[in-house]
Amino acid sequence: MSIKYLHTMVRVKDLEASMKFYELLGLKETRRTDSEKGRFTLVFMAPPGQEDCPVELTYNWDGDEGLPSDSRHFGHLAYSVSNIHETCQHLMDNGVTINRPPHDGRMAFVRSPDNVSVELLQQGEALAPAEPWTSMGNTGHW
Repeated sequence: MSIKYLHTMVRVKDLEASMKFYELLGLKETRRTDSEKGRFTLVFMAPPGQEDCPVELTYNWDGDEGLPSDSRHFGHLAYSVSNIHETCQHLMDNGVTINRPPHDGRMAFVRSPDNVSVELLQQGEALAPAEPWTSMGNTGHW
């Protein structure tokens, strides 16, 4: 089983102000995704020479009134895995609840014992959807 760190996501209330703050720390924008359908922007920022260790700033276009008081500003840690089905099975076999199973063969979410949300993403192309994941329901929130 192999694992690779991908990014840490934080929700932001004011994208421009947040970007300026991270720029003050020396981070630079490395990638941006605007989702018209999802009504959000993702901006990845990393220190020069460390582009593989970014922070993901998630900005919801319609606002996020709970920020920063609801503690949802921190979203999740993300890791790519060589086989998402095997990884989820290994975690489940060891007592970890799969909060969002890899229905699509690409993405799953679990929580640490300290309630930190962890996103698992299939390296490369998604695997073919398979049981028990396709029929397994979501549990809790992630």
